[in-house]
Order: sequence, then structure tokens, then C-alpha cells
Amino acid sequence: MNYINHIVSQYPFIVFVVSFLIGLAFMPVVLDIARKHNFVVKPNKRTSHEGAIPNIGGINIFVSFFITVFLFSFGIFTQLQFIILGVLIILIVGFVDDLIDLKVNWKLLGELTAAFFLIVLSDIRLTNLHGFLGVYSIADWQSYLLSFFVFIVIINALNLIDGIDGLASGLGIIYSLFFAVYFMFTGNSNLAISAFAMAGSLGVFFIYNVFGTKNKIFMGDSGSLLLGYMITLYVFEFCEMNVYQRVPPDFYMASAPAVAICVLSVPLFDTLRVMLTRIKKGVSPFHPDRNHIHHLLLKTGLKHRQVTFVLMFISVIFIGLAVLARNWEIGFLVLIAFLLASVLTYILWRVVDRKNLGK
Repeated sequence: MNYINHIVSQYPFIVFVVSFLIGLAFMPVVLDIARKHNFVVKPNKRTSHEGAIPNIGGINIFVSFFITVFLFSFGIFTQLQFIILGVLIILIVGFVDDLIDLKVNWKLLGELTAAFFLIVLSDIRLTNLHGFLGVYSIADWQSYLLSFFVFIVIINALNLIDGIDGLASGLGIIYSLFFAVYFMFTGNSNLAISAFAMAGSLGVFFIYNVFGTKNKIFMGDSGSLLLGYMITLYVFEFCEMNVYQRVPPDFYMASAPAVAICVLSVPLFDTLRVMLTRIKKGVSPFHPDRNHIHHLLLKTGLKHRQVTFVLMFISVIFIGLAVLARNWEIGFLVLIAFLLASVLTYILWRVVDRKNLGK
């Protein structure tokens, strides 16, 4: 086992490759199960695909991720059993929602239950504001409230961005690799293994989802909620290890929360914009529509794949901004990211308006 750990520490991309290969081997099984048991989604007014498509890609992501972490980091299973239970709960919530379309309140209850295992039982939470508004350490009750709020925001932002081929998984790969590389360089091997495994698992799904024809598959809520759960875990750990400076000086990020916001800027800003727009129109912020950023980009004439790669590229730009400005004041960095996202959205609206006028 020590030999394996040594190899992984020297060549961490091995974890990504192993997770990818496991997912590749297991995907035909998942597709077969989906077709036999009718775990599929059919075309409707909010979709653009043709035919019945399997929608349990999250199961394949979970299996390859779980097996890989088990192989390379078996020791953490005894330490993080509550996290694993939380992962299973969020997977079940997503799977049930894919089958029967859960009401918002029931889905939220399931998400909060999974969050309880992560935040309360595993004690992985935000305990400090990093000096934002002059505040550093906060009381436990404030820590729990903040952590539950952030958990719900992130997990639903990634759930809502899953609207076109490859978008949620493509962004998830970028986010997972960012945290994987950071954890690797800061000596947090177990977290690095987990994040590399998640990136590899998502890679298989991305290929089938974006480039698949006869074997196309959707992530489903089981996949997007699982992704949101793990990304939230990485964000919490990332922020906490920086606030208490448990990282080498060269990798310390004074503005860690703002860096995390920049990394997740596409789904976070889009969710905020869409919900404010719905409230302004007098409808529920949870009412589904076709006003997300990917819908607007589709209206410009871009295809699904093009929209996905455009938003992935934009995410990389925001990550670059975050790394360069990692020691700026938190509020200032968030403001710069918000203004940049607003400008890009305004430009997009103008392009869509001109496109509509030209018809």
C-alpha cells in the first residue's frame, strides 16, 4: 500500500486515468440497465434531444469515483464514513427526482439531510470569514448556518446549470482538476486523490454525453447533485486550510472564499441572475424557464457543444483571475468578478437582441 501511495504521489494523474478506465468499463452496464428498466427521459417542451435517452449517468460517475477512491485511499473510508453516507443520500435524492420529479420542498429536505452528514457529523464546514467586513472567526451557530446556506447554493447552482450536453460535467472536470492540483501541491493527498477521481469519472460521462449518438446518456440529478456535493466539500476544505494557513507559504491564498467564488462563477452568477429575474417577473425563483446563460448562448446560433466549450473557456478565465488576485481583499475580488460577469452577460444580451431583430 505504501508503494502505491508513493507512485500516486509521484504521478497523481494515475488516479484520473484509473477512474476514467473504470468508468469506461462500467458505462455499457449502466446503459443496459437504463434501457431495460426504462430509466430514460423523453423529449418535452424544455428539452431539445430526440428519442428516449438514459438519464442515470450519475450512477456511472459514482461507481467509478467510489471504486477509485477505495483503491487509492482506502484509509479515509474509516475516517469519513459520514461523508460517504451523505454522498449516498444525495445520490438517492437525485435518482428519485429523476424518476418521479420531486417537489421542491422534498428535494430541499433531501439535500439538507445529506448536508447534515457533511457539515454536522463530519464537521466539515466554514468556520471563518477570512476578514471579510472585518470579521474572522464566527460562532458555531453562525458557522453551521453559513455552511448549510453555501451547501444549498452550490449544489443547486450546479444542478441548474445542467441544461445542455456536457456543460455540468465539463465545468465539473475543470473545478475538480483545479482543486485536485491545489490539494496535491499543498500535501493534501487524500483530497487530491478524491478530486482527480471525480475528474476522471466525469471525463467518461462527458464523452458519452457530448459525442455519443446511439449510446448517449444524460447525467440526471443523481449526477449533478453528487457533483455539487463533492465540489462543496472541496470548497469547504480549500477555504479552511487557507484561513488556518495549513498550506505551504507559496500556495497560501488570503482571499480563498473569493477565489472559490471565481472558480464557480459561471453557475453561481447564472443562478443569481436567473432567480432575480424570476422574482422581478413575479414568479417563483424555482420556476423553470429557458433564461439560463446556456439558453441565451443557444439563441445566438451556437450549437450545444460550442456553448459548452465557450462557458468552459470563460470558467478558465475566471480561475486565472482568481489565481492572480488570490491575495486581494475578498470583497474587492468578488466585486471585480461580479462586474466582469455582468459585462459579459450584457454583451450577450445585446448579441441576442440583434439576432432577434435580424430575423
